[in-house]
Amino acid sequence: MKSCLVVDDSKVIRKVARRILEELNFEVDEAVDGKDALDACDRNLPDVVLLDWNMPIMNGLEFLIELRSLDGIEQPIVVFCTTENDMSHIRQAIEAGANEYIMKPFDREIIEAKFSQVGLL
Repeated sequence: MKSCLVVDDSKVIRKVARRILEELNFEVDEAVDGKDALDACDRNLPDVVLLDWNMPIMNGLEFLIELRSLDGIEQPIVVFCTTENDMSHIRQAIEAGANEYIMKPFDREIIEAKFSQVGLL
């Protein structure tokens, strides 16, 4: 079973994403910010990270840059899932190492499509 780390400071978003991902047969872990996500990755590196941009303590971009700088690990696929939808944010995310980008609000069809594009489904 593939694993997904859902990183979002919104409990509602984490709950919705968890439901969708579990229906798609993913094992799901959650993190409330980038620092929490790095700790979760240190404990158990997921196959994919569904990542919000705007969070306290460490935002999604900071997390992604830190994650991509780690040597000696098999890097997970990272899918940004955020309300930040202007081209400069998308470009920053891709340049920092994001594999895909989803706009909020999202639904099962969107997650299935994006996860299929990156070879997870």
